[in-house]
Amino acid sequence: MFEALGRVVYRRRRLVLALSALAVVVAAVWGTGVFGRLTGGGFDDPGSESSRAAALADSELGRDAADVVVLYRSDDLTVDDPAYAEAVTGSLAALPAGLVERTTTWFDGGAPPLVSDDRRSTYAVLTLAGDADARTEALEAIEDDLAAPGLEVSVGGAATVERDINDRVGADIARAEMISLPVLAVLLVVVFGSLAAASLPLAIGVTAILGAFTALRVVSLFTEVSVFAVNIVTILGLGLAIDYGLFVVSRFREEVRRRASVEEALARTMATAGRTVAVSGVTVALSLAGLVVFPQVFLRSMGFGGVAAVLVAMLAALTLLPALLAVLGPRVDALALPWHRRAVATVPGRGWWERVARGVMRRPVLVTVAVVGLLVVLALPFLRVQFGAIDVRVLPAGTESRVVAETIDEDFPTSPSGPVTAVVSLADPVDSPAGAAALESYVADVAALPQVEGATVTGAEGTTARVSVAYAGDPVDADARALVGDVRDVPAPPGGEVLVGGESAVMTDLLDSLGSLLPWMALLVVGTTFVLLFLAFGSVVLPVKAVLMNVLSLGASFGALVWIFQDGNLSGPLGFTPTGFIEATQPILVLAIVFGLSMDYEVFLMSRIREQYDLTGDNTAAVATGLQRTGGIITSAALLLLVVIGAFSTSGITFIKMIGVAMAIAIVVDATVVRTLLVPATMRLLGRANWWAPGPLGRLYARYGITESDDEEPPAPAARPLEPAGMA
Repeated sequence: MFEALGRVVYRRRRLVLALSALAVVVAAVWGTGVFGRLTGGGFDDPGSESSRAAALADSELGRDAADVVVLYRSDDLTVDDPAYAEAVTGSLAALPAGLVERTTTWFDGGAPPLVSDDRRSTYAVLTLAGDADARTEALEAIEDDLAAPGLEVSVGGAATVERDINDRVGADIARAEMISLPVLAVLLVVVFGSLAAASLPLAIGVTAILGAFTALRVVSLFTEVSVFAVNIVTILGLGLAIDYGLFVVSRFREEVRRRASVEEALARTMATAGRTVAVSGVTVALSLAGLVVFPQVFLRSMGFGGVAAVLVAMLAALTLLPALLAVLGPRVDALALPWHRRAVATVPGRGWWERVARGVMRRPVLVTVAVVGLLVVLALPFLRVQFGAIDVRVLPAGTESRVVAETIDEDFPTSPSGPVTAVVSLADPVDSPAGAAALESYVADVAALPQVEGATVTGAEGTTARVSVAYAGDPVDADARALVGDVRDVPAPPGGEVLVGGESAVMTDLLDSLGSLLPWMALLVVGTTFVLLFLAFGSVVLPVKAVLMNVLSLGASFGALVWIFQDGNLSGPLGFTPTGFIEATQPILVLAIVFGLSMDYEVFLMSRIREQYDLTGDNTAAVATGLQRTGGIITSAALLLLVVIGAFSTSGITFIKMIGVAMAIAIVVDATVVRTLLVPATMRLLGRANWWAPGPLGRLYARYGITESDDEEPPAPAARPLEPAGMA
């Protein structure tokens, strides 16, 4: 199939290039319109009890969200001065009524929490009209009109924080591309030793990113897509395009020096490297597809974006890239650098990677024990992980909306409203004797619970009431989550219903949602990966070993997340504020991405090992030769991907930085320690058992397996193809 694809692309190369150019133009014009359709947030489960409680309260009692918080400060006046009051109320009264539903200030009723301890600061709470998009537009429309004469004014609130995060994500992406692309271009030239060859992965990368944007815009026509999906599209689209470009171009350079024609070289490249890219792409895409099982918009969007980026990169590597190679032929080495010309003219002996592999395989038990022990030690900090939620500290210190929130926490009295909210639906109207008595009884039962500091009715209309439950501790810690369960266990008023929401309930529901769906994600990812790896390598042992090694890499990455971001180590050099917890969705996202990328390297390495094993039947020699042929490619691919990830690790948004750092650590561990040391050691210990499969499965592989074995005798040692410069 793939050999035939190579021949078709060679013979129709101009048509393929023309169609690819047309697709890129359409993607650049229409696909980039996705940026106008993306939304922010999306970390909650929309079907959870806390989400239903919020929706019911909004529909029956009206929204009371602090969409915009306007902080006022004067060094000369206090809030008791008439001039102060006139400046605030006059400014707010001039705001368009159609954009602002409700305004709450200290001057309305003298609520103590709205005035600072020194009485020189106060804040107004604005609830904006419309849905999320309309509220964002309203914020932009009124922000310049919030100034109050003679007062210092700062703007914060939920809508402002969300806007600031979205704006920062866009700016970070632009900066990351400006940093990474020039560095990548230089490194690609060094790795390939040729300007012509180095340009090919970048062309695939641009195509992958634009194509993924187009796919996301199509998805956005049917469901909500988070703005954060753009990050994963850029990272994976560019990173995997470079991976696949390295693998295909390297193999083509080997084949074009040993085949009689460019068509034969391209056909053989596609029959081997092309199949490997297809297996890798589908494996990585299925790993990321596991994110789609979660209801959180953030995770689903990351899944959509990741799958789109991987599949478009794979398709471009299987169509556009071979078409470019067909046109270039031997000129793929055009504009070669001096060291590359010398490398081509030299016939190498045993390479460095082969010597490493044989050295490891001479002491497989020692290497296995040492590496596994090291990775387990690195994973240990994850045993004390604490999960939390997104707050303003994800923004860089000094951001205006973050400063507003921090100032209110530090300088103002504690608000009596608590982190747990019960939305009560009664059998009788609240203002009726029966309804009032039922509500009063329910509030008393809640107030009597241990750890509850008080329960207060904060809103009532018709048969619906909102009860705020005060709690003195951290609203997202284990005790707060236990309190949510206790409140939910309180019997509802006779004939009524209670939905419990609030910050603590949102966190409780999020953890329950993630915990319940994680096994299904794991089953999908591990099951499909096992099937694909079996079809690629004809073994039931190698897929199991690959999954176990990925678990070790993930463990080391998760342990580092806790040590760095939860404990706050390296917070200075990395530029973030430690919170004492890890945002709960991030390990799920890191698991999907890292598992997929680890399998990417696994497929690259095992494909070459399997090819050599089919040729020689010698397990040890196959491992040594396979690592020699791919070790440099995998290391180079990892280095180039680290450049992309490293640029995104400079993001000002903490959880984006966290994803980048976790990926970087996992890639370094996987591409060096695991692939260079642990894989050769364990394959030496297992010997021929590496390739074992039960009889029926062996026959299934013989018939349907995705093989890469040559149909010809292996070349004599002196005639073996040269390794590309920088990869030997």
